Amino acid sequence: MSNLKILVVDDESRMRKLVKDFLVRKDYTVLEAGDGEEAMEIFYNDKDISLVILDVMMPKMNGWETCREIRKISKVPVIMLTAKSEEQDELLGFELGVDEYISKPFSPKILVARIDAILRRTANIDTNDKIKAGIIEIDKAAHIVKVNGKNVELSFKEFELLQYFVENKGIALSREKILNSVWNYDYFGDARTIDTHVKKLRSKLGDGADYIRTIWGMGYKFETDEEK
Repeated sequence: MSNLKILVVDDESRMRKLVKDFLVRKDYTVLEAGDGEEAMEIFYNDKDISLVILDVMMPKMNGWETCREIRKISKVPVIMLTAKSEEQDELLGFELGVDEYISKPFSPKILVARIDAILRRTANIDTNDKIKAGIIEIDKAAHIVKVNGKNVELSFKEFELLQYFVENKGIALSREKILNSVWNYDYFGDARTIDTHVKKLRSKLGDGADYIRTIWGMGYKFETDEEK
């Protein structure tokens, strides 16, 4: 995955340097921005950015506003950094289509591990890998989901969650298992992280929403009408 471009957006130059040093060691190409406005200028001009790391608290345009602008034109994975650890901030990030949410202070090694995991999944997709479940069709390579033949716009993490459900259809999945498999790390936060994503996913799947069944006290199960 060498030479993949990562945009690091933080108004603290020391934080940008810390993150950049760790990423460069893994052969990533790092672009830097000190605020949201500068980040958007870079993002508009460079179409090859593979991932964006966004700080929340920045001058001119904060991380939330920057994420909203990015999501208008791109599904590129976004990792949000924040000095706050409030639950509503985390939930807001997921509502905006943030793929990972990391509170400061954090371990740069953990950050890089999460970046590696996201980019492995986006870079190593089998171009012939298409799966179908009931009225839902998933094209992994093109990152396209169709319900009843119509395209459905999903964020990166919503796409991964749906793919995981379909590939494990008929199996009761605990929230912990979903977090460890889709987010690819041990998550010690609130289970509402999963619930928020499932709620958003259901709202976009239309007639396919009922395929995702809630198993009270445990998690979820994906079943098509034929399998129920």
